[in-house]
Amino acid sequence: MHGDGRRIGEGEVVAPGERLTWPRTVGIGMQHVIAMFGATLLVPTITGFPVTTTLLFSGIGTALFLIITRGRIPSYLGSSFAFIAPLTASQSSGPAAQLGGVAAAGLLLLVVGIAVKLAGSRVIDAVMPPVVTGAVVALIGLNLAPTAVDSFESQPLIAGVTLLAILLVTVLGPGLLGRLGILVGVVVGWVFAAVIGGLAEERVTALREAAWFGVPELRGPTFEWSVIALTLPVVIVLIAENVGHVKAVSAMTGRSLDDVAGDALVADGLATTLAGFGGGSGTTTYAENIGVMAATRVYSTAAYWVAAATAVVLAFSPKFGALVFTVPNGVIGGATLVLYGLIGVLGVRIWMDAEVDFTDPVNLTVVAAALVAGIGDLTLTIGSVELGGIAWGSVGILVAYPVMRSLARFRKP
Repeated sequence: MHGDGRRIGEGEVVAPGERLTWPRTVGIGMQHVIAMFGATLLVPTITGFPVTTTLLFSGIGTALFLIITRGRIPSYLGSSFAFIAPLTASQSSGPAAQLGGVAAAGLLLLVVGIAVKLAGSRVIDAVMPPVVTGAVVALIGLNLAPTAVDSFESQPLIAGVTLLAILLVTVLGPGLLGRLGILVGVVVGWVFAAVIGGLAEERVTALREAAWFGVPELRGPTFEWSVIALTLPVVIVLIAENVGHVKAVSAMTGRSLDDVAGDALVADGLATTLAGFGGGSGTTTYAENIGVMAATRVYSTAAYWVAAATAVVLAFSPKFGALVFTVPNGVIGGATLVLYGLIGVLGVRIWMDAEVDFTDPVNLTVVAAALVAGIGDLTLTIGSVELGGIAWGSVGILVAYPVMRSLARFRKP
């Protein structure tokens, strides 16, 4: 218990291993549910994955994360936006193959986490310096720009209202409301679509017929090399997000957490693997919930146990999943126009924070080639395996950067 459990003194924070009274802890846990809700549900809505199944595995994944990190890192594991691009690009392969890609990415992240535990967190910077990480993150987001535009153009009025709502709430909304711009925009767009008759009738019918209680849809993966190759670059984003989350929480709480960075990667890798083998989307630590912690000064992992339990309970309502599935393409277009751009800008932010020198010809040329391969969706076939822009751009810079950096040593001044 932090103090008397009711008050937080001036300059104090509720540490991860502490909590307030249970009513207050439950209330803060509900805020974390609200913070993760929009993004976690938007990913399956866009990719066509079962909403309740994804919600179930996000709750289970969060519980695993808290256990594996021994309650030292407060975090919610929600659906990762990074998976949207490969899942959308591989829809023709079917959901089972897509789940195979998710599971493979989770297994690779698990291996990386074990390596970091053994070698220390500095190994990440050595293998994937900021210039490489930023490029991969940027091209993953920008690769899907045409998909966002297509959804926007399908219902431009609804998409425009959604986009306007997101921008206004994000810019003008106070405190936590400003951090929920995507969720509020989607709700506003949905209501507007319902008023003007923009909801698909068959989806509304499915909502009426859905049961209030039921077991989430579970299904297993199959493994296709083309889909796996398309999905594995997402691991770079997951590493960046997990390590960034650990560093952010460390800075806010004033406690070094570098020794548990490997545990965080292992936990997210295991959660993503389980999701892939059960029918859910891949997970990641959520920056959205950092805002709640910063606003409340409560970093208690007990509140995240409340959030995880709430997610699992909601997962057993098919009616809830059917409601989310009624979100029309126009609303998705308005939201993804922002979301995909945010992922791209996140890559630029990585470069800025690390002060990457783009007057250096190695940085400049390898990043340029990788970005165009990703944004232009360069697609080539090797044997029976077809690889798209995300795979070629990511693999290209991962291989080209160390090779070009080594060759640059022989350049004459």
